Amino acid sequence: MRKYLQLLMLLLSIGIFAQENENRYNFQFENKNVLEVLKEIEQETGDTFYLDEKWVADKNYSGNFTNETLENILETIFKETNLNFFRLNDSKIVFTQNNIIYKDLPEGFFGKEEIDSVVENTNYTRISSNPVFSNIEASNKNTVTRTVRIGKENLNNNRSGYTIKGYAKTAEQGQPISNLSIILNGKNSGVVTNDDGFYELEVPMGTSILKTSSLGIEPSTTRIIVFNDGELNFNLNESVEFLDEVIVEANAAKNVEEALSGSTELVVEETKNIPLVLGERDVLKVATTLPGISTAGEGAAGFNVRGGSTDQNLILLDNAVIYNPSHFFGIFQALNPFTTKDLKILKGGIPSEYGGRLSSVFDITSKDANNEKFSGEAAVGPVTSNVALEIPVVKGKSGLLVGGRGTYSGWILRSLKDESLQNSEASFYDAIAKYTHVVNDKNTVRAMGYYSSDAFSITSDSVYGYNNRLLSFQWDHQFNEKNTASLIVANSNYEFNIGYEGNSDSNFDLGFVVDETEAKFKFTYLHSTAHKFDYGLSAKLYNVQPGNLEPNGGNSIVDTKIIPNEKAVEAALYVSDNFNVSDKLLIDVGLRYSMFATLGIADARVYEENMPKNEETLIETVSYDTNEVVETYGGPEIRLSARYFLGRDLSVKASYNSTYQYIHRLSNTTTISPIDTWKLSDNNIKPQKGRQVGLGLYKNLEGNQYEISLEGYYKEADNLLDFKVGSELLLNETIETETLQGDGQAYGVEFLIRKNSGKLNGWLGYTYSRSFLKLDSEFAEERVNNGEFFPTNYDKPHDFSAVMNYKLTKRYSLSANLSYQTGRPVTYPVARYNFNNSEYVVYSNRNEFRIPDYYRLDLGINIEGNHKIKKLAHSFWNISVYNVLGRNNPYSVFFVTENGELKAYQSSIFSIPVPTITYNFKF
Repeated sequence: MRKYLQLLMLLLSIGIFAQENENRYNFQFENKNVLEVLKEIEQETGDTFYLDEKWVADKNYSGNFTNETLENILETIFKETNLNFFRLNDSKIVFTQNNIIYKDLPEGFFGKEEIDSVVENTNYTRISSNPVFSNIEASNKNTVTRTVRIGKENLNNNRSGYTIKGYAKTAEQGQPISNLSIILNGKNSGVVTNDDGFYELEVPMGTSILKTSSLGIEPSTTRIIVFNDGELNFNLNESVEFLDEVIVEANAAKNVEEALSGSTELVVEETKNIPLVLGERDVLKVATTLPGISTAGEGAAGFNVRGGSTDQNLILLDNAVIYNPSHFFGIFQALNPFTTKDLKILKGGIPSEYGGRLSSVFDITSKDANNEKFSGEAAVGPVTSNVALEIPVVKGKSGLLVGGRGTYSGWILRSLKDESLQNSEASFYDAIAKYTHVVNDKNTVRAMGYYSSDAFSITSDSVYGYNNRLLSFQWDHQFNEKNTASLIVANSNYEFNIGYEGNSDSNFDLGFVVDETEAKFKFTYLHSTAHKFDYGLSAKLYNVQPGNLEPNGGNSIVDTKIIPNEKAVEAALYVSDNFNVSDKLLIDVGLRYSMFATLGIADARVYEENMPKNEETLIETVSYDTNEVVETYGGPEIRLSARYFLGRDLSVKASYNSTYQYIHRLSNTTTISPIDTWKLSDNNIKPQKGRQVGLGLYKNLEGNQYEISLEGYYKEADNLLDFKVGSELLLNETIETETLQGDGQAYGVEFLIRKNSGKLNGWLGYTYSRSFLKLDSEFAEERVNNGEFFPTNYDKPHDFSAVMNYKLTKRYSLSANLSYQTGRPVTYPVARYNFNNSEYVVYSNRNEFRIPDYYRLDLGINIEGNHKIKKLAHSFWNISVYNVLGRNNPYSVFFVTENGELKAYQSSIFSIPVPTITYNFKF
């Protein structure tokens, strides 16, 4: 009986298509809606089409057909869609989305239950009758947000798996969601979106469940029915409730899954619950509570990362280098928290696209403006106020972000214990503007401008000032589904000046400027799920004005002195491959080749080889014309990171990095000082070179609620810059005679445990690290501590931080910070003697002693406004006490001779509890 039925079906199908082949048609369509096209074909052929009008309501078609069969016409029209069609009889044709209606039972039919279920649950209607096509909905509507069919089924396709790709964006603003975790339910596989929100994932044929998660973004669950390769985009809502977290985890499993070690991402919005000095939301200060990152002391500017100096950190704001990211001696950051989106910190495995610094990368990204509606955020605090506005320019396409902040009181200086500071004044401000324009699905442009300014008076006759100016432009372009590119142009300018106006005729103005301009091309090629290639090239032009001294006023007798400008170019090529070797092994391997050339106009001093550099050993001075090459350096930089899964939530990572640094900060202080200058490598000062290896274990517990990591590292460096005792750095034309270059060594272990959700959340971090420097020479004047390794100024063996937040209710939470650090090294006087009626002091070996240990406890209470959606503004109060125990932590120890006695003094920044109340509101 079955054989007869199959024969009958075959004869019917032959008869139907034989009849169709006898009928051929001519049509001409010019940008006509597909519904209108189908109705015209119905009128001509007498056939009736059945489909859901919504499938083609927004589609138009242009094309000409001459003497073509109806089957060929329909196949051509719907070739680029996910629609298939099936002729039920001689006058009825049914369209289906994605799947095929079979004429007979295909091979393996009973292995395609999911596909078959689609056909059984399909209700179709004639196009002229307002049809309704019922989708397969989730069996549990509380967990599955939507059901999506992907790809167009093909009878000749026997693959068991397919590739889906697409973009994740926020529903309200349409902004890319980076680091979104997309997990294939029931499978040990998933992906993370890149910076543009793009992903690519291998999925099996049939029905699967995709789950997305990222803190700050509402999770989603999507049922997908896959018939072929296709596209799936996510438009996700941002989370309204933030109190559950202290800091955005970005992707809960990323710490275990990615190849890079020692990387952290912080989202500024999620740092608002952390009590900080004077209520300022400061993502850079939060970074210092993480393992491996510290500062020289309270109120110190700059960061010491894994035993490196402050100038070894590459700090970027929208791809532009910011040389001094602080206000007011480092007490405040120079970034508006309301315009800053997130901060990516790289201190272990550093991708090959970054270069020019030895220790770390702080990659700061500002927000893209809301291009749908006007919005903003503002805060009022005891010392500063700030505001940020997001203004749509072309709705849905472009927006302008503007922000500004500043201080309006110098009372904090007057409250310090140091009498020399009580009569001082300080002011600062910063401003940023960023324009984002989505040209189309393949092109987006961003332009940013930033300016910060500080002016302060430590004494009554001197005014110190410094400012940062940044400009950047970025054009992102997608060539196709596999190739994307970015063109970046950025300029950074950092300037410092001193204005002295005393009661004599010695008034002067002193200043220096460092300026750099960079162009960079970045490309990404998604070869497959196994290989992702990043490659590109960059070129940077440096212009440094090391210093100039000019008289201030007509009565000043100060002589003008100008140190010759320095100029250089730095270029690099890089390529990397993120290679999925297997389900367990992931390797990120990269190679960067950097080149550096010092250019004229310049007078290069040549000294006797293997001799101390001074006037006696100077051989000659060689003059170079404009853009003539004075000296060149360069070499390959290897970047290698690997991750291996020991279990589903347990991985081991290893990394190796080699780096070059061609620019140096000239300072004889422990931390960043406003009067520090910068020096380019030349024929006498060589570039710094670094090598680092790391090995770590990463574990997640209870569905990524807990993160645990343990990582060790070892670093070596060549040509680290240090200075002779009593060196003069400002306005010194022969700075090489004051410098020493030696070998560095650092090693340590970092431990972090973090709880990402629940009523009690936060993290505990501990670092054991050592940092050493060796300045050895056969000449005593260039040898320190007998040529042995000695602790650097920022060597702090023990560093412990605890950041905790306890949620009392939906609106109230308590926060606490606890910090402990070993005191930093210092050189003490150990003896004194008289010679020829003069008293002299004998000092210990350099950095042989330490100042007292540092510890501090901060407490705070956070009050959210009510969470009504329809209200003018959403408010947030922070009431906190910084240094609640009133610990008199020493910032430095210095020695003064008074009445023939040598006395030791200790300076502190905040030696009493500092209460503050800050009000924030968002609209």
